[in-house]
Amino acid sequence: MNVAVVGATGAVGETILRVLEERRVPVGDLGTFASRTHPGGVRFRGAALDVRPASLEALAGFDVVFFAGGEDASEAYAPALLERGSVVIDNSATFRMQHGVPLIVPDVNGETLRADQRLFPVANCTAIVLCSALRPVRDVAGLRAVRAATYQAASGAGRAGLDELRAGERAVAGVSEEAVPAVFPRNLARNVVPQIGSIDETGWSGEERKIRDEMRKMLELPNLSVGATAVRVPVHTAHSAAVFLETERATSVERLAAAFEAEPAIVFHREGIVTPRDVEGTDDVHVARLRADDDDGKRFALWCVGDQLRKGAASNAVAILELLLAKGYLAS
Repeated sequence: MNVAVVGATGAVGETILRVLEERRVPVGDLGTFASRTHPGGVRFRGAALDVRPASLEALAGFDVVFFAGGEDASEAYAPALLERGSVVIDNSATFRMQHGVPLIVPDVNGETLRADQRLFPVANCTAIVLCSALRPVRDVAGLRAVRAATYQAASGAGRAGLDELRAGERAVAGVSEEAVPAVFPRNLARNVVPQIGSIDETGWSGEERKIRDEMRKMLELPNLSVGATAVRVPVHTAHSAAVFLETERATSVERLAAAFEAEPAIVFHREGIVTPRDVEGTDDVHVARLRADDDDGKRFALWCVGDQLRKGAASNAVAILELLLAKGYLAS
């Protein structure tokens, strides 16, 4: 199985390479691509690999192509690659809400994957974390409404976002002068910024719309009432959310706790707290502070955390490939 990674020098691309190696995915030839040449720009299985400029000709012949950068590359190359028979796993938002295109998170809706599907957008990172935490609730008691305040790491804006946060951290420590922010609407160091993406005429940001629309698609609940306020926080790679939910049917904290504990992809904390720094570099979603929000058995609150670069992006992309292999839909 020959695999290409487009955007290999970015934060998500480098993490995809790391996860492919960690999980011993049976990769034969590996092609690494970006917008320009980087001699020895990435490492895989102990070797330094040259990164080449991406083009349709260069990507031809790869069985699986991961897109790990912005939307331009997948828009330019994915349709032709699909016509040529490649599987495309795309971390951009380009195809996520396209009708008939699955939005797969293996531990949420992996059973919906079909043999004829070859285009797999990777969902919004925050929506992945939220849906992983909420799918057991849906299965136990249904879901009527979800309200969430999200606390999203700088890595959600890519390497440039991480670099800007780190530069800001040095500035507030007095090591350097603070620069005018270029990635975030305000300086992020020692701050929180309640805007991710452009804000439309109704007051919703782009990130908040993605969370709402993609959660409905992944959970197969098109009428789910979803409200979100997306906030960027000075954290490196893990996203968190304070979630307030209403179920369709009455249930209990104990029943929900048991459902979380039975889920292999969730680490449930019956007591205590979990923070973004606790989960950086891991692939599980952590759920804590589960509690009843009313006496009717239908309203609950919880806190969930997951690493954005891994669970919210690279690890989910690789998990889609692993699911294809496990189902026999792609020869190794």
